[in-house]
Parts: sequence; C-alpha cells; structure tokens
Amino acid sequence: MVSPRISQKIAFTVLFALAVVVIAPIVVILFVLVKNGISAINWDFLSQMPRNGMKVGGIFPAIVGTLLLVFGTTLFALPVGVCAAIYLSEYAPKNRLTRFIRLSIVNLAGVPSIVHGLFGLGLFVLFFGFGTSLLAGWLTLSILILPVIITASEEALRAVPMGLREASYALGASKWQTIRRVVLPSALPGILTGAILGVGRAAGETAPILFTVAAFYLPHLPGSIFDQVMALPYHLYVIATQVPNIPREFQYGTALVLISLVFGINLIAIIIRYFYRRAKRW
Repeated sequence: MVSPRISQKIAFTVLFALAVVVIAPIVVILFVLVKNGISAINWDFLSQMPRNGMKVGGIFPAIVGTLLLVFGTTLFALPVGVCAAIYLSEYAPKNRLTRFIRLSIVNLAGVPSIVHGLFGLGLFVLFFGFGTSLLAGWLTLSILILPVIITASEEALRAVPMGLREASYALGASKWQTIRRVVLPSALPGILTGAILGVGRAAGETAPILFTVAAFYLPHLPGSIFDQVMALPYHLYVIATQVPNIPREFQYGTALVLISLVFGINLIAIIIRYFYRRAKRW
C-alpha cells in the first residue's frame, strides 16, 4: 500500500507536470515573438502612420483603434453586465424563467465570434444604419463579452456573506442601499476579474470587427464614432496574409505590440483589483 507521503509527492509531481505543459507553449510563443519582432519595435514603428500600402511606416492608427475599441466596449458592456448580475443575484425570483435566462447566458458565451460578427453586421450595421463604424464595433464586442462579465459578476455578488446584508438591514438600510454600499464594494474584485477576462477577449478578436468596424488601410485617426478604424488583430491578419513582400519582422512586431497591449490592460486591471481586495475585511 502506498504511503500518504508518497501519494502526495506523486500528486504534486503530476500537477507540476501539467502546469508545465500548460505554460510551456505560452513561453515558446512569447520567445518566438520577442526574438523575431523586437527588431521592428522602435518609436517610428509605434508612432507613425502606415505608408506605401502598409509596407513602410508604423502602426499608430491600429494601436489607437484597438484602444478605442477596448475603451468603448468596456463602457457599454460593464454597466449592463453588472446591472444584469445584480438583478439575477439580488432581485430575480428562483423560477424557470430565471433558470432559462442563466442557461441562455452560458450558451451565449459559447457562440463563435464569427456569429457575433454576422449578428452585428445585420443588426447594427444594416438594420440600425450605423454602417461600419466604431459604434457598431463597440456594440458587437459588448454583446460578445457580456456573458463573461455577467457570470463573473453574479458569482462575485453571491460570494458576499449573507451576514453583511443582514447587518445592513438591521441598521435600517434599504435593499438598494445595502447592494450599493455593502454588496457591490465587497464584490468589486470579482467583478473586475470578469471585466479583465472580457476586455482581454475583446482586444484580441478579429471576426466581429471584420464585419463591423475594421478598415483594411486607413492612414489617419477616426474623427467620430461613425468612422472606421484600424485595429491590431485585423491589421496583423492583413499584413500576414494579404500584403506581399512585407518584412517579416513587421508581422512579428505587430503581434508583439498586440500581446503587450493586452498584457498591459490586464495588468492595470489586476493592480486595481489587488488594492480593492486588500481593503476587504472578510
């Protein structure tokens, strides 16, 4: 019979091996990107407009377009997702309709992004007449990441101890006052986790913006929410598959900038979540 200590060592070894299997491909990808793309990273590459069919110049419009898409998507999706989570967690009765809504949210999270792109094309671009624009891209990406935000926010709200709510009620606070001043601040780290996952997905998506907002070649910045923009994911796809004779380091450099941008956005959100989590007293 195997002793508990040996069983524990075997379990730790297996778990460590699985962790290495998961992390190793990421390390290899980052190594390849840095090795092949770092030579293209300079101030001109990051700050200039593309020229000569994107074969020379920089990727500044694509960087700005990606940041605008991330900011606008978060602005639309986060309030709606948190409000929906508050309703499902605090107000919705436990019946078949509520269960159906939760099941629909879970299923929506599994819908391929290309389907979201076609939905955005039909609804926002054609039906509402927004055209291929920032507004259409924001709304499409918002629908794409809503299930992640709603699910994570609802779980964070449910994780708040019931004793905090009861103490607030005992002091004479209403249900909304309790949610706004007790439950939401306590659940904020978990809500930010959902926002991080959603923003990371929105920043790297290509299919939804392909139909709703992304431009093939646009050597200037957008002037309104009804303009098209360049975006790093689509720009990377174009220069890797559609533009002949482009320097290889430009392709890897663009991918490296995209990875760094997503990492930077997530890092800022993680730092904010860390400070809120430290402030929790339970």
